[in-house]
Amino acid sequence: MVAILMANLGRLIPMAISRKSLPKFSSLFIPSSSLASLSTTGDGDGDGGTGMKAEPRLLNHSSNPIRRSGNYQPPIWDFQFIHTLYNPYAGDKYMKRCNELKKEMKKNLMVMVEGSIQDQLDAKLELIDNLQRLGVSYHFKDEIMEVLRSVHNQNSSTTTGDNSLYSTALKFRLFRQHGFHISQDILNDFKDEQGNFKQSLCEDTKGLLQLYEASFLSTDSETSTLLESANIFTVSHLKNYLHNLNDTEHQENGTVELVRHALELPLHCKMLRVETRWYIKIYEKIPNVDPLLLEFAKLDFNIVQATHQQDLRNLSRWWKKSLLAEKLPFSRDRLVEAFLWIAGMMFEPQKNEYCRIMLTKVTAMATVIDDMYDVYSTLDELELFTHAVERMEIKAMNELPDYMKICYLALFNTTTEIAYEVLKEQGINAMPYLTKSDEMKRGDVPKSIQCYMNEKGGFEEDARKHINFMIKETWKLINSTAQGDNSLFSKTFIGCVQ
Repeated sequence: MVAILMANLGRLIPMAISRKSLPKFSSLFIPSSSLASLSTTGDGDGDGGTGMKAEPRLLNHSSNPIRRSGNYQPPIWDFQFIHTLYNPYAGDKYMKRCNELKKEMKKNLMVMVEGSIQDQLDAKLELIDNLQRLGVSYHFKDEIMEVLRSVHNQNSSTTTGDNSLYSTALKFRLFRQHGFHISQDILNDFKDEQGNFKQSLCEDTKGLLQLYEASFLSTDSETSTLLESANIFTVSHLKNYLHNLNDTEHQENGTVELVRHALELPLHCKMLRVETRWYIKIYEKIPNVDPLLLEFAKLDFNIVQATHQQDLRNLSRWWKKSLLAEKLPFSRDRLVEAFLWIAGMMFEPQKNEYCRIMLTKVTAMATVIDDMYDVYSTLDELELFTHAVERMEIKAMNELPDYMKICYLALFNTTTEIAYEVLKEQGINAMPYLTKSDEMKRGDVPKSIQCYMNEKGGFEEDARKHINFMIKETWKLINSTAQGDNSLFSKTFIGCVQ
């Protein structure tokens, strides 16, 4: 129940800034392992046999149960360290220069919208790709969509522009990333009569790299295995490329770093801000580097980092005032790690500030509550806490042990604060969604790998392969959801999920 509340809190926060209707989330939730110890043998009235609705008995708080400890280490980023961070890029001087560069880049994009598709296709696509990888595309969302729309409208056939593997694969990836319809059949031009990718493509490393990145954008509606074949083909030949390098190429060829980096993890699965920091260093080595874009990317990265550091300072003050770490020393103090995770999903300085703050609070509290369930608390205490969360009333706190009261109060305050924002912005009462427990009624299980092993009687290696397969299939569903303008979810929410 508690895990369901925390997960649903995380889903509702992006909706507070969205203009779409609030969807039902019950089918998307996978309960955490902290629920495993809560299953009882109650009569199951109204709860699918889980026994979660049974009234808990009051505890004798004078008892002294044996407590376990996770032996968690204190954080290396303490309150004092966070508040000594200094970043000069928060000043108006840098923001002024950033805005000047932003105007110049917008002019360049609009020139491309009005230019010839035939002559500038690669230049347009490469600029958009660089804007994304340098982490500044959020400044130019409308302009990027206008450029892609002009290319899509005028380039509906493969007879326009450069039909190289590099150009075609890059166009395919950008169109799919931004929700434009494009068929994977355009890649058939690079196959031979036997239906295999042409061996002549092996010499086109840049093209292979783009095809590799594009291969991760398949959708669940595609029955063809073309993109899967493209992935196998490109991975094999890119690995051969790295294996056959000589010393000179290894030292001087910037493509080597791009290939090695891509094979570690595709763009589609990377955390954007981490990728931005890495790609700025690579972009400097490109022969035809745009100095204005490079300056803008560096400046914007530092300004965004200054904003994130201020967010973290504000959060650290909240965390210290909450007394959760002080009063519950058995739990993990992982505020900075929680913030890093959330900032990776939604980094935009002003637009996502509320989401970053609230989701970090939810994640930090979820860590504390998880440690209560997994390590410290007794079963009787956890039944009390679970029942209190189900009620979500302030007076329910009186039934809890003293050490649980502060945690429950922090959870209650954060939950009601988020519900208030959703009601104010969307006109929707979010509280029923926060406590919805359909997953428990269906009997969903907490650990996917252990569940598969128990059901199928297989080994852990088989279970991991199956889970990886399910992850790939889920990515296809997410990719499908991002296509077109009729998605149930807002682009903000889809961006967080991706």
